[in-house]
Amino acid sequence: MNALLPNTFLKLLALCISLVLLGYLAFVSLVYGVVDTSWQTVIDAYTNFQQTNEHIVIKEVRVPRVLNAIAVGASLGIAGALLQSLTRNPVADVELFGLNAGAAFFIVVAVTFFSISSLTQFSWIAFAGAAVAGLIVYILGSFGRDGLTPVKLTLAGAAITALSSSARHGLLVLNDKALDEVLFWLSGSVGGRKLEYLLAVFPYMIVAWLAAFLLARPLYTLMMGEDVAKGLGQRTLFIKIAAGVTIVLLSGSAVAVAGPIGFVGLVTPHLARYLVGVSARWIMLFSGLLGSILLLAADIGGRFIAMPNELPIGVMTAFIGVPFFIYVARKGLERK
Repeated sequence: MNALLPNTFLKLLALCISLVLLGYLAFVSLVYGVVDTSWQTVIDAYTNFQQTNEHIVIKEVRVPRVLNAIAVGASLGIAGALLQSLTRNPVADVELFGLNAGAAFFIVVAVTFFSISSLTQFSWIAFAGAAVAGLIVYILGSFGRDGLTPVKLTLAGAAITALSSSARHGLLVLNDKALDEVLFWLSGSVGGRKLEYLLAVFPYMIVAWLAAFLLARPLYTLMMGEDVAKGLGQRTLFIKIAAGVTIVLLSGSAVAVAGPIGFVGLVTPHLARYLVGVSARWIMLFSGLLGSILLLAADIGGRFIAMPNELPIGVMTAFIGVPFFIYVARKGLERK
């Protein structure tokens, strides 16, 4: 793939422009909404807090919302880039491969049967659900004479997503209390999430971001073929396990904070590759940054389209992701 930005200077320039765009979207999210404020009001909320409605909205609602969107978007974007590299599947995403559905199902089971509401426990439960779903998808995708293939992985992911979603909804129908607690969360949203939600999983996100950056080049080598990678001295099994654990940390922490949000990890790696070509670490960096931009923009759009109500952010990302998924899938079929 020829990069739109062929040299390091242009990539750095694009990085700066992306950071400026991210900052502008954060400013819009902080200042505008049902209650319009100003940048000075945002500053005063932290330097001269007066317990006014505007100050409370900024500190308790909008700042956590912005930080959650940035962190969750980056995690989903990086998870998608890792998953597409690991499986060599251009339509791979934590939503399409059942990781989000598995994490959400485990949390619903915990709420329904064990009345768990601890955020720390939610985090570990989400990690476990994503890991179990990913393992099952991998096993199902490996059946057959031809072994693991992108098509079988996609079909296995779709099956696990459908099964988890059906079981999850069945449990919620039987438990009205659990339904009230997790219904909006299951639609995917960064609204109404306290900053404590993010702080509980942020250490795992940081570790996973660093691990993804370190794994970028080994995964690129692995994409050229397992025999080639082994010939270059790579421990392929270790790389696969490390990438799998990193993906679980990213998807599980994102679900624990914002619920299952799909398609961010599908779209952003393709945009990153369009910008920087096959440069592995640049792809990982831009996947995370573009994921933050996409999720923050989707959140702003969801708030303004139906104001004073709002659309869940998962609905907004689906509007973008579904047409993109169809485009990428058709493009792959045409190449064959």
